[in-house]
Amino acid sequence: MSLNHRSRIAKLLYVLSCVVALLLNVSANAQSGPPSSPPAHWGPISINLEEIDYPFPVDYMDFRIYNKDVRIAYMDVAPTGPANGRTVILHHGGLYYGWYWAAVAEALAAEGYRVIVKDRLGWGKSSKPEIPYSISLWASNTVRLMDHLGIEQAAVVGHSIGGQMVTRIAFLYPERVTHLVTVNQVGLTDNRYGRGFEPLTGEADVNPDMDEVYAGLLRWGENNYVQWKPEYIEHMRIRYGNRMSPGWPRFAYIYQLTGHMRGMDTVVNDRQHIQTPTLVMGGEEDYPSFADEARQTAQQFPNGEVFLIPNVGHNPHEEVPDIVSAELIRFLSL
Repeated sequence: MSLNHRSRIAKLLYVLSCVVALLLNVSANAQSGPPSSPPAHWGPISINLEEIDYPFPVDYMDFRIYNKDVRIAYMDVAPTGPANGRTVILHHGGLYYGWYWAAVAEALAAEGYRVIVKDRLGWGKSSKPEIPYSISLWASNTVRLMDHLGIEQAAVVGHSIGGQMVTRIAFLYPERVTHLVTVNQVGLTDNRYGRGFEPLTGEADVNPDMDEVYAGLLRWGENNYVQWKPEYIEHMRIRYGNRMSPGWPRFAYIYQLTGHMRGMDTVVNDRQHIQTPTLVMGGEEDYPSFADEARQTAQQFPNGEVFLIPNVGHNPHEEVPDIVSAELIRFLSL
């Protein structure tokens, strides 16, 4: 039997084991969904998440940008297994936070990786300056953090809009990236043609109707997960509470900007130049065209491959963290 044939069989057996694990996970974790109305005890949550505990100690990198003093929050997770001398940096999605990578970070640390989990500038526990944000700015901040921590090279993993960020890192700083992984990235295709351009007013949603806010969160839950788990409600509690915070009128602009940017600040034309080994990963049950777009995207990278997980939605690292972690460990070992 040839080496290539054995490799194909091994990968097929691995995929089959993932499917079995997924079916067992779905059976064990099926839930009816979030409550139909916000729990009575929910209250304001500051835009810097002072009330929210993170799974690992949080440190801060202070610097100055656009004539403002800012700081980026990050978790630096040391290896819990024999250290392999390698680093992985996890990037959260548009309306998420670094803490939702906890299970994956633990699995990578157990394999000997140093794991950095950052809250991007403008989100989570990081500063919320009113500055001209961009995908390139966020990408450069990751490299700034690497310099701050003395990390020469790292694998970069990004979920949703974080997938756009890590693609841009590999494009702008190829010598700093060992592996590139996107997880249910948004903006896989360039949809700008014919859309025109509307600059932001900065006036979005500053006095929200909280009933409408919660209705929108219910739609978010339905659209992002195939099987609901009770812990997902923490995302809803934070987003609901942020809008009750005195800091919301300032934060509303960054909310609006995030959605605006993912469609207009495309990384589609970066791919052909990126020689870094690349994995396009995701839950198949995202938006209807996601799986086909992910397969096409993987082909656009010179060294790309795709890994799709059936019956899983936009956040596979929360729905099936064991499968995501196993695939990351396989890919990062190449």
